[in-house]
Parts: sequence; structure tokens; C-alpha cells
Amino acid sequence: MGVPKKRLSNSRRDRRRAANNKIRSAVQVIKCPKCKEPVLPHRACKACGHYAGREVLAVD
Repeated sequence: MGVPKKRLSNSRRDRRRAANNKIRSAVQVIKCPKCKEPVLPHRACKACGHYAGREVLAVD
């Protein structure tokens, strides 16, 4: 049975885990269908206040 003989240091453990973070892709940004401003997906547009075809935020 595979059992480690020595404990891994925190820096070795964290270095190994950090390698997996490089694989993740960048955050996707879409254009608001109403005002064409860049918006994160599944969030209301801060420029016009619309989400899913209706106004959900009051923007002045």
C-alpha cells in the first residue's frame, strides 16, 4: 500500500496545487444584447440594467 514516508512541506504541496490553476481558462465576457456593453454571463448589465430581456436594475 502506498504510504508517504515523509511529510510534504507546505511549499511543495502548494506548488503542486498551483500548477492546476494555470489550466483554467480566462473569464468569459459577452456583449449585452440591449446596449452592447461587455458583461459577465448570468449577471445584469450595469450600464442599462437589463437581464434576460427585462429591466432588473434601475439605472440613471
